[in-house]
Amino acid sequence: MIDEIKSLREKTGVSLDLCKKALEQSDNLGEAEALLRKWGQKLASKRTDRVTNQGLIDSYIHANGKLGVLIDLRCETDFVAKTDDFKELAHELALHIAAASPQYISAEDIPTEVVEKEKEIYTEQMKDKPKEMIDKIIQGKLDKFKKEVCLLDQLFVKDDSKTIRDLVNEYIAKIGENITIAQFARLEI
Repeated sequence: MIDEIKSLREKTGVSLDLCKKALEQSDNLGEAEALLRKWGQKLASKRTDRVTNQGLIDSYIHANGKLGVLIDLRCETDFVAKTDDFKELAHELALHIAAASPQYISAEDIPTEVVEKEKEIYTEQMKDKPKEMIDKIIQGKLDKFKKEVCLLDQLFVKDDSKTIRDLVNEYIAKIGENITIAQFARLEI
């Protein structure tokens, strides 16, 4: 049991006590990790109303020199902003942005005109379908569009079993502070 706790701790960065509780409530290491993720979601939702006025700006420049990313990642305290975990998250996010090319942080950031234009395109594509199906199909296509262009909804390029939102929530649980992505810029030649 001690080796499993250590292994889970190394994999997740969560406290030994939480690792032990997760292992006690599950049958194996995989289930314990999934349980910690769920708990991380709960911890993250409790922290979302906290102000994030500290943080750092991180950058990534691709080896060919033709692609670069700047990210403004925020947390609650300057102490956390200087930790290796926080810097690691900023770097992982910058790498993801370089690879996945999101346009917005979340669905709320998409301008209404863009959503309406997408609806218009999908409606035109579906004009010969039965009317009762069109709304459902359009909603499905809009949801897919949002997952493609919104950073928090994209699947993490290094681990497609989780979204960027899940990744950030894992770090919120690990670090113990609210973390937000304030802005990012992706430049490519």
